[in-house]
Amino acid sequence: MRINSMRHYQIKTENISVRETPKEDRPRERLERLGVEALTDEELLMLIIGSGTSKRTVNEIAKDLLYELDRNPDMKMEEMLLIPGLGQAKASSIDAALELGRRRVRGKGRVISSPSDIYKEIRHYSSRDQESLIVLMLNGAHETIGTIVATVGLLNRTIVHPREVFSEPIKRRAAAIAIAHNHPSGNVEPSDDDKDVTKRIIRCGEILGLRILDHVMFTLLIQSGFQGIS
Repeated sequence: MRINSMRHYQIKTENISVRETPKEDRPRERLERLGVEALTDEELLMLIIGSGTSKRTVNEIAKDLLYELDRNPDMKMEEMLLIPGLGQAKASSIDAALELGRRRVRGKGRVISSPSDIYKEIRHYSSRDQESLIVLMLNGAHETIGTIVATVGLLNRTIVHPREVFSEPIKRRAAAIAIAHNHPSGNVEPSDDDKDVTKRIIRCGEILGLRILDHVMFTLLIQSGFQGIS
């Protein structure tokens, strides 16, 4: 299976203040010009947070918060308050926004039947500047029940441990999973490490009774799935 070649343009934010960013590239102006779908996760958080502090830019705060949310989607407000630059008011706004999002999608699982369906669920991870292994958890009808980032960093058999991939799906009683990872380099051809990691995860899934539907690789410009894991 392969996902047809697509174009997906995003602007990655840097650790500079919003005022130092050209006006047309600021999150609010990009939202007004391109629509909310064009913004990265980091930019969306920047809009919710609103402003930085005297010691930290809003970009830095948003980047740290996103790092934590990738690993803990159900992050509590008291955990957010541990991030430097996030006070009670900003943490409350973020907590409220996340809960509203959960309520809107709760019980509305999307059915995954192709690599393009997988990509639609994880494409917002395209802007990450490090490789992230993403696990999409599914029920018996192949409806999505959650997404987590299992590992961050160069993906190889040493870094990717099966327990990181399967611990949350087992906890949520998933019947199957799909995995995906971004290639910041822009090259979506599977490496030998990519293939080895995939085979290892499939073998572990067979032991645990969890089917691995596919492994999709994607980047900011081109997205691709590769065959051989079903």
